[in-house]
Amino acid sequence: MTDTAPPKLGLPQQSEFKVPTLESSTNMDNPNGSPALQKARDSGFAGPIGENVKNQSAKTSSEFQNLANSRTSPNKSAASGQPLTHYHSFFYNLLSWENPRATSISFLTTVLFIFAARYLPALRWTFKVLYITLGSTAALELGGKMIFSQGLATSFRPKKYYTVPREALEASLEDVEQLINFFVIEFQRILFAEKPSHTITAFAASLISYWLIKFTPMWGLSLITVSLLYLSPLVYISNKEFIDHHLENATNVVNAQAIQVKDLAGHHTSRAMETTKAYAGDYATKAQGYIGSARGSTSPSGTKSGAMSGAKSGPGDAPVYQSSDFPHAPKQEPVDGVMSHQEQYEKSPFGGQAEAAAS
Repeated sequence: MTDTAPPKLGLPQQSEFKVPTLESSTNMDNPNGSPALQKARDSGFAGPIGENVKNQSAKTSSEFQNLANSRTSPNKSAASGQPLTHYHSFFYNLLSWENPRATSISFLTTVLFIFAARYLPALRWTFKVLYITLGSTAALELGGKMIFSQGLATSFRPKKYYTVPREALEASLEDVEQLINFFVIEFQRILFAEKPSHTITAFAASLISYWLIKFTPMWGLSLITVSLLYLSPLVYISNKEFIDHHLENATNVVNAQAIQVKDLAGHHTSRAMETTKAYAGDYATKAQGYIGSARGSTSPSGTKSGAMSGAKSGPGDAPVYQSSDFPHAPKQEPVDGVMSHQEQYEKSPFGGQAEAAAS
């Protein structure tokens, strides 16, 4: 027998199947290692979108930090000289939209809270969570004592119960005090018209709320109030020049009308005073005349002295007569042939005069 090589079966010398290598297994274990996914990750998270998200997050955090730092007592004080609270600066910074992202988030959070209080049974859920928690704790405790002769709830009990630190409690109480004083001071400033524009605005808001509360639910009135508090400053800031121009024109018109009314009132007041003064003088003169007439009728000596002094009556007084106003009585017999009194007066030896006094 001759040793001959076995015939070749025509199998390929190199297998077409690729055996998994360490590199390929690593790529399978870590899909992020593929170039396509790495490119997508770079373009999505490390690209423009990711940078924008990071920038916006950083700006939002910075604005919230600025809002928290604004809680400082302002330099100005109230009209009474009392210092204002740090919540005056905080709410001014919040509602003036100096930090728009923080203000927008707080506005949306407040609106969502109002809707949640309206449509979500938060109180029922609170009691539900409470009774489930307490029931589970009691069941675990009793079951553990029955099965393991040891309660399971007590095994999780801490060695020392949590207590509120005194520093944190004092800081919280001080913060609550400042918040309450903020509302108390602002109410008094509005009530005593420290700024008339604020008092007028509060009056209009109270009047509108009085009519709205009749047919608007409390949550709707709260939503309107919050929207006005947040959006009114934004509208004013966005259209400041336009609003200031019209407010200045309205102020000028009101001042002009006030001056005109003041002048007209002064004119009518002066005329009324002059008329009153004239009537007072007239009545005083009449009263003096009546008093003089009464004295003259009751006292002969007073009448004689008044006649000798030649007092004259004023307008509206009772007439005061003197002896010279009356004709003298004749002192002789009538002359024959003379019929009239005037002729007899002329023909008389005394000329109608009284006889001369005896020396």
